[in-house]
Amino acid sequence: MTNRTLVKICGITRTEDALLAAELGAAYVGFIFAPSRRRISPEDASAIISKLPPSVTPVGVFVNAERNGIMDVTWRSGIRAVQLHGEESPEFCAGFPGIEVLKAFRVHADFDAGLLETYGCDGFVLDAWHPERRGGTGETFDWSLAVAAADAHRVLLAGGLMPENVGEAINHVKPYGVDLSSGIESAPGIKDHVKMRALFAAIGE
Repeated sequence: MTNRTLVKICGITRTEDALLAAELGAAYVGFIFAPSRRRISPEDASAIISKLPPSVTPVGVFVNAERNGIMDVTWRSGIRAVQLHGEESPEFCAGFPGIEVLKAFRVHADFDAGLLETYGCDGFVLDAWHPERRGGTGETFDWSLAVAAADAHRVLLAGGLMPENVGEAINHVKPYGVDLSSGIESAPGIKDHVKMRALFAAIGE
């Protein structure tokens, strides 16, 4: 992955999807522990994570969860990074020593990239804004709003990405990585292996 944009495959619910993501070169695979059509239990996530190679970092996605609850899921599942997809404060995000922390923001027309400066996180996920859903909407946003953030921080670009547009998104934003879920699915939580292979082919070596 040294010469290729980092890839995170999110919304994993099946072992075969996680293993293919690892085989293709994904750096992260994401497990959703918040209310979602792709929600998974810590126990089911643990069974999948136990089969992943060490080169792949399993990420747990949480939305406005309590710290103790997040730590409990971390211990039970074996995730090595947390993605905080709610209104978590900089102070809250700093409270996970030894665990990689990704803070997600839903980008809208008034998004201020300077907000990221107040967070001392390991990276950021920029996703499409939706009034109700957090991630997995299949909707893109104005990528120009992410350029400044990606220039200054480790940004994973998300929101409506798929094999057909990921190359354009990377060329426009030049992010540290890309984060996909619905754009490579045949149904929520069910990854399409043809689309997954097409994704990595589109990103290239």
